[in-house]
Amino acid sequence: MRSIVAGHVAVTATEFVELALGTPLELWLGVEGESEEERAARQAAARDILADDPSLFDRTTALAVETIGLTMPELLTLAPARPMVPARRRPRGKQVAA
Repeated sequence: MRSIVAGHVAVTATEFVELALGTPLELWLGVEGESEEERAARQAAARDILADDPSLFDRTTALAVETIGLTMPELLTLAPARPMVPARRRPRGKQVAA
C-alpha cells in the first residue's frame, strides 16, 4: 500500500507520519542512547516547533485518532462506566454508644 502525503509517496507508516508532521519521528520520540545534552537539545527544538505552529499538536492528535479508527477501531470503543455504588449513610441524630 502506498500513500501520498503533500505530493510525496510514503512507503512505510513511519514515512507517512513524518511527511504528515513535516518532522522526523526521532525529534518527538528520541533515539536510543542519546545523551542528556542531546535530549535537551532535541526537546528544545520540539518546543520551538510547537511554539511556531501551535496547531501541530491538534492536527497530530486528529491524525492519530483517524488512523487508529481506520486500522484498530476497537481501541476507540469506550468501556462502559461502572455504576456508582451509593455510599452508606450514617444514621442522623444523636446516638448513644453502647
